[in-house]
Amino acid sequence: MVPCRTGSAPTRCRAWCATYNPPPVTSSASLRAKRQRPGSRRSAARALLSCSRPRQWTKNLLVLIAPMAAGVITHPAVLLRLLIALVAFTLASSAVYLVNDLLDLSLDRAHPIKRNRPLASGRLPVPVARNTVPILAVLAVGVAALGGWALAGIVVLYLASSMLYCARLKHETVLDLVFVVIGFLLRAIGGGIAAQVPVSRWFVLTVGLGALFVIAGKRYAELVLVQRGLSAGRPVLRQYSASYLRFVWTLAAAALLVTYALWSFTVAAGTDSATWSVVSILPFVVVLLRYAVIVDAGGAGEPEEIVLGDRMLLGTAVVWLVLLVAAVYV
Repeated sequence: MVPCRTGSAPTRCRAWCATYNPPPVTSSASLRAKRQRPGSRRSAARALLSCSRPRQWTKNLLVLIAPMAAGVITHPAVLLRLLIALVAFTLASSAVYLVNDLLDLSLDRAHPIKRNRPLASGRLPVPVARNTVPILAVLAVGVAALGGWALAGIVVLYLASSMLYCARLKHETVLDLVFVVIGFLLRAIGGGIAAQVPVSRWFVLTVGLGALFVIAGKRYAELVLVQRGLSAGRPVLRQYSASYLRFVWTLAAAALLVTYALWSFTVAAGTDSATWSVVSILPFVVVLLRYAVIVDAGGAGEPEEIVLGDRMLLGTAVVWLVLLVAAVYV
């Protein structure tokens, strides 16, 4: 500490002392302690959870479709294997979302809305996110292996295709749509493998075309908002036209209706409750038409948000599900 020698001028003394007496140096250990305060760790944990997008985990419920259609979902052993599949895909999808945000970090920081995401805003340190990705991926495959190596293989395929999509293919027309559909299909097939039930070709086609209908509709609605100047949109939208996306969307809807009807008749042929599966076609058509009306108006939200936000669509979907349950279990 340098002594003050200007006692007759207190103001100048304080300025002189501040200049020549530097602030105490904080040790690196102290800095680490501050960074590792419990409150900071909790904040980072919350940011990490937010980056994992829990609201998107509902997509992993696709693992339940195959065992539900086969009528075995109420078996305790099947429920345990489905829980394993659900946890595995949740861990895997969380790793994928982190990778996506890491790759888009510079773009998100310049985006008026996405800059508030945990990584872009700095609430989640980049090294933490990078270190978490391999941990989640290894845990996902390890958990899936508890349900068998076939399920682990499906999870590995899901991780590989999703990482490839995030790194490159989400910027390519057509492949952007195809690889999102593959992600949905792998979840549904993984559920069938976990439950040890055969997955029919009509089931695969119905799930795949349903995913294409939803994704093409979402891209179309996003493009409508971009053209109206209401949204910046994702970069790949610049390579699409509204007429092309409407064509893909319409084609997927028509093919989906055909494959669902064929699946319904297949179910009816093997049970005594033929009426329920055939009658379920009617509310299914209404669901498609109502969903199309909302998307055509620019409803570019997530599918679950669109369904829950429209009473008519939600009510019709409930009726359709009740008829499906009756067709399989009654």
